[in-house]
Amino acid sequence: MQKNDFVQSNSGLQPKAILQTIQLLESGATVPFIARYRKEQTGGLDEVEIALIRDLAKKHDELISRQQTILSAIEEQGKLTPELKTKIETCFESNALEDLYLPYKQKRLTKGEKARKLGLEPLARMIMSQRGGDPEQMAERFLKGEVVDEEMAIQGACDIIAEWINENAVARARMRTTFQRKAILQSKLVKGKEEEGAKYRDYFDFSEPLYRTASHRFLALYRAEREGILSLKAQPEKEAAIEQLERFFVKGDDACADLVADTCKDAYTRLMCPSLENEVLNEAKEKADKEAIKVFSTNLRQLLLAPPVGSKRILAIDPGFRTGCKVVCLDESGSLLTNATIYPHAPQNETDKAMAKISQLVQAYKIEAIAIGDGTAGRETEAFIKRVRFDRDLDVYVVREDGASIYSASPIARKEFPDYDVTVRGSVSIGRRLMDPLAELVKIDPKSVGVGQYQHEVNQNQLKDALDDVIVSCVNAVGVDLNTASPYLLSYVSGLGPALAENIVAYRSENGGFSSREELKKVKRLGDKAYEQAAGFLRVRNGENPLDNSAVHPESYKVVNSIAKKAGLKLTELIGNETTLKTVNKTEFTEIDSYTFDDIIRELKKPGRDPRKQAKVLEFDSRIRTMDDLRVGMSLTGIVTNVTNFGAFVNIGIKENGLIHKSNLADVYVEDPSQFISLHEHVDVQVVEIDIPRKRVGLKRLV
Repeated sequence: MQKNDFVQSNSGLQPKAILQTIQLLESGATVPFIARYRKEQTGGLDEVEIALIRDLAKKHDELISRQQTILSAIEEQGKLTPELKTKIETCFESNALEDLYLPYKQKRLTKGEKARKLGLEPLARMIMSQRGGDPEQMAERFLKGEVVDEEMAIQGACDIIAEWINENAVARARMRTTFQRKAILQSKLVKGKEEEGAKYRDYFDFSEPLYRTASHRFLALYRAEREGILSLKAQPEKEAAIEQLERFFVKGDDACADLVADTCKDAYTRLMCPSLENEVLNEAKEKADKEAIKVFSTNLRQLLLAPPVGSKRILAIDPGFRTGCKVVCLDESGSLLTNATIYPHAPQNETDKAMAKISQLVQAYKIEAIAIGDGTAGRETEAFIKRVRFDRDLDVYVVREDGASIYSASPIARKEFPDYDVTVRGSVSIGRRLMDPLAELVKIDPKSVGVGQYQHEVNQNQLKDALDDVIVSCVNAVGVDLNTASPYLLSYVSGLGPALAENIVAYRSENGGFSSREELKKVKRLGDKAYEQAAGFLRVRNGENPLDNSAVHPESYKVVNSIAKKAGLKLTELIGNETTLKTVNKTEFTEIDSYTFDDIIRELKKPGRDPRKQAKVLEFDSRIRTMDDLRVGMSLTGIVTNVTNFGAFVNIGIKENGLIHKSNLADVYVEDPSQFISLHEHVDVQVVEIDIPRKRVGLKRLV
């Protein structure tokens, strides 16, 4: 099967779009570039569809490689027939391909292999044919060497037959379907693990059809098995499965047929069941991984695209009790101006002194907003700050600090702040997250930002690839300021990467910044291809050409100049002139396609517009400090901190996040919570359950 056909059969996308997309990808084009600037060639495919084509094309290549490995292995054995070769070359389903290879796979010395070496394969064929006759009389001809009696000969022949049954591709395919449709997932508590596994007590004696098991539940069971708390089993009803094999292999009604029937039991129990059980568990794991990674990716996208407050002077606080609160002041670009430590809480309780210090810093550094980490002592610090009297109106934001400690101890942080300790670096990260979450969070391993579910159980390579895709997508959707972006942010721009990002920063340091996108071509090792891929996603503010601060690609500048000329306007007069832009007739500009024309007009109306929303301040209920202050029926305001397959976690102003189970998200059935609620969303909730021993708060969304 050709690559294009394989992708089409697994995606349902149009063949022409697939062909063009694969060609673009193979030429070095990135997913964001293709989605944004090559819509005419792909028919307007979005990033998700383009990434799907990329991944399916890769899977096709991997299957072709596996086919070649199998063909070579069988050919070396001298057993590759034209029919088998055709079957292998036309098989593009992984399990089926391995079934074809199974009879030829090099094995350890199995029971069946031992029997073959004793010369019992002809006897096995005679019994398997089920054409009548007495098996013991047949076996007499094979009594020689180590085969001392008829019983031993027949047993050896049955061992060979068991392997034939297990390796029969058609029988395995049918039995695989049975496992996929009828396997029951069962979990049992490992003896003596009751106390250690208390959090899994709902699964101490649990069973349900495997195909119905929700991804988050399977991953919970998988984690419990890895921790040695539970044992897992996934099998269909044994007698029915064996009967299915007997119907396939038993052809007669004689002594040989009885032997084949008995061997079906042995083949199923000893060989086929363990193998297929592993398969369906692995498939369930892959499915659960895919769902969990999808949830993680959705949450990460929402986290990265969280509303920024923009270029403002920020006072940021990393709260603490005994060790105090670390305070930093940042300028409009996020540079560190000063740092201090205050002790407004127990045991020091230097409240007045701390208030004076905060007030002094706000005034001295012209602070415009305050960011407070949401970890330990976060709520108490927020209450303390709101008691301070300032000489101006200041918005106070609670900022999630997941991963700030990871960043503060990282090589990136040490490089940025070599003269400061981890507490200062963590506070800077909190402040910068308020200014621009995307620019700051790209410095942190996305697995450390606290928005996934069972992230340590899923396939780590697939998780990394998916999250990298999200980061790249978000960075390029927002656009990057060429003259202020960190090398870590630049490295995610289409066509760049870490090396070119460092070269851009080095050029910027040596030459005082960029005055145009064109100047990028002077950067060391940044060639025409990288320029083509990156230029449209980079912004030069107040540069020589106003289009350099827009998402219009340099390859389309000529068209924009033509539009301005026809309108009788200067370029600066055309940009943002919605009245004129509405009247432009695309048929007059045949040198570009309709997709590109529409994108250009849309961008010219609001050039360089940040797609993110504006940051909002959330006020928690001042009466609520701990779980002890909660009452069932109480209505509160909170902010969503994580979305999973089973519901959403909400910060309601106490240490423990409450859970809105998906059954309490809406008045309709909720299959996918992410369709009803988003990360960072401000929500009104009602307390429906309080479980203090387990530190759980159940919530219902109010609409």
